[in-house]
Amino acid sequence: MEKSTQIFGIRAIIEAINANEAIDKLFLQKGLQGDLFRELEQLIKSKRLNASYVPVEKLDKLTKNNHQGAVAQIAPITFHDLETLYEAVILKKEKPLFLILDQLSDVRNFGAIIRTAECTGVDGIIIQKKGGAPVNGDTIKTSAGAVFKMPICKVDHVKDALFFFQANEVKVIAATEKTDQTIYDISFNEPCAIIMGSEGKGINPSVLKLVNEKAKLPLLGEIESLNVSVACGAFLYEALRQRL
Repeated sequence: MEKSTQIFGIRAIIEAINANEAIDKLFLQKGLQGDLFRELEQLIKSKRLNASYVPVEKLDKLTKNNHQGAVAQIAPITFHDLETLYEAVILKKEKPLFLILDQLSDVRNFGAIIRTAECTGVDGIIIQKKGGAPVNGDTIKTSAGAVFKMPICKVDHVKDALFFFQANEVKVIAATEKTDQTIYDISFNEPCAIIMGSEGKGINPSVLKLVNEKAKLPLLGEIESLNVSVACGAFLYEALRQRL
C-alpha cells in the first residue's frame, strides 16, 4: 500500500521515528543547533537510520513547507523481516532465489532491478539500512509497480544477510569481475542468493571475502563493465534458464 513519502519538521520526525514509521532517508541541515535537534540526532543514531547533512537550500527544494532543518522520506512500502520471509519461502520452494544489493545508490537502477527480479521469480531482495538508494517515487516508477509485489528486507549490514543465508545452506554468489569463473561455470539450480555491488565500487571487499562463489559476465568489447541493472538481469536470467 502506497503511503505519503515525506515528513518535515523536527518534532514530527521524532514522533514518526518513535512510532516506527519506515523511514528510508533523513536530510538534516548542516550546522543546525538546539536541544530538539540534538534529541533528533541521538534518536537517529540509536535507531541506526540513514541520515545526510545538507545545506538549507537542499531542504528548501525538498519541501516548500517549514521544515525546521529536517526532512524525512518515508518508504511507500512495508519492509519484511529476513528470517520471517525466508521461513515463509522455504515452505513453498525447495530452491529459493534471493538478491542482495550492496549499497546500490541509483534509484532508477534499483527500480529496474526490482522489476527484473519480479519477472525472474526472485523470492526477496535484501538491502542495507544505511548507504543505499531509497524506495521513492522514482524507484516505484522505474519498477513499473513491481516494488509492491517484491518483498524487500532491510538488514543492519549486508554481512548479516550473508551469515543468515549460509547458516541456512543458501549459497551466496557474488557478481564480480575479480574471478576467472563466468556465470556459465557455476550452478544456480539450488538455493542461492546473488549479491550485486554498488555502481562505483562494486561489492565491498570485506563482503567479497565471505561469499561461497564468485562469477562474472564475459565482456567482449572494450568497455570494462555493464550497468548494474543490466548485469543483474543477465545473472537472474541465467539462474532462471538453469531452473527451467
